[in-house]
Amino acid sequence: MLLSTRLQKLQPPATIAMTQKARELKQQGNDVISLSIGEPDFDTPDFVKEAAKKAIDENYSHYPPISGYPELKDAIVHKFKRDNNLDYKPSQIVVSTGAKQSIYNAFQVIIDEGDEVIIPIPYWVTYADIVELAGGKPVFVETSIENDFKASAEMIEKAITPKTKAIIYSSPCNPSGSVYNYDELKAIAKLVEKHDLIVISDEIYEHIVYGEKPVSIATFPEAYDRTVTINGLSKAYAMTGWRIGYIGAPQWIAKACDTLQSQVTSGANSIAQRAAITALNTDPSETHYMIEAFAKRRELMMNLAKEIPGFKVSEPKGAFYIFPDISELFGKTFHGVTINNSDDLANLILDKAFVATVPGSAFGIDNCLRFSYAASEENLTEAMRRIKELLS
Repeated sequence: MLLSTRLQKLQPPATIAMTQKARELKQQGNDVISLSIGEPDFDTPDFVKEAAKKAIDENYSHYPPISGYPELKDAIVHKFKRDNNLDYKPSQIVVSTGAKQSIYNAFQVIIDEGDEVIIPIPYWVTYADIVELAGGKPVFVETSIENDFKASAEMIEKAITPKTKAIIYSSPCNPSGSVYNYDELKAIAKLVEKHDLIVISDEIYEHIVYGEKPVSIATFPEAYDRTVTINGLSKAYAMTGWRIGYIGAPQWIAKACDTLQSQVTSGANSIAQRAAITALNTDPSETHYMIEAFAKRRELMMNLAKEIPGFKVSEPKGAFYIFPDISELFGKTFHGVTINNSDDLANLILDKAFVATVPGSAFGIDNCLRFSYAASEENLTEAMRRIKELLS
């Protein structure tokens, strides 16, 4: 008895693998600090929890509409207009079990066997696997710390072939924290119109920024009718476990996602959906305390990382990660371990300093490490002290 070929090719994301290894070391009695997981360390705001309790009392315990409650779709339409200057109709909205399912749905309905999807490196760990599960072929565009880990329209155009169907990127980016600006996205919008491509714009970190507000590529007329805007509640509202994501998309894509979802999950959790209505209708300033804390931690991590030998750091403009280039350490030996790649360094740091990170190889770029600063300042300081001591 054999698993299907597609499942035999599939591996758990490295973020989950590193988190699991850290848990095992902790269970053995080690003082492990985990900077590997990509979720806020805050609790869900009380006003959201109260909305969920009310929904339970009001007996929202039956099957919801497949693409989301009408009231939630209205709240998402309102949010897109308020935060992104995007005009969507409720029929263009599909609510799913997290932004990951939203991305999965989108590729399942647009990709045929052999279609190519352009993915700038570094990319979120699951993009390439989702493309391959849909029968597509990931085509990677390499970036580096020198260009702030962003792919220009010119770089993307060089990767386009007659088989290219779509582009996917995140801004703010997981793992680099980079944010594409107006001019960069304007050029990409013109490019996708020229080549008749679909854009999957992952904007899950849009509220966690430390400067200029991010731009949604769908605000450009050239891109609106060919963009699937991905978002959700996990990051901005500390609702990772509630599993609510959504898309705003051309109606033909939204309708197809609705059809697909009817055969997969039917719909997202009813109680979480009712709580999401309250979250999205509340002014974003109500959760700014999280962003203020992340901003302080970002500055702390930047300063501490610069003190570590072999770390080269660029300033993240969004999300809650730093992504130092660690290639200067390649070929060097610490505690009998020679560092040849990011996996070697991530494992050394976990085994010897008991700090969990994620190797850059998980994001398509082997000369970096991702550190999440969704942790207390005390733990961040101690983690970086251990790493500095280990590598000095």
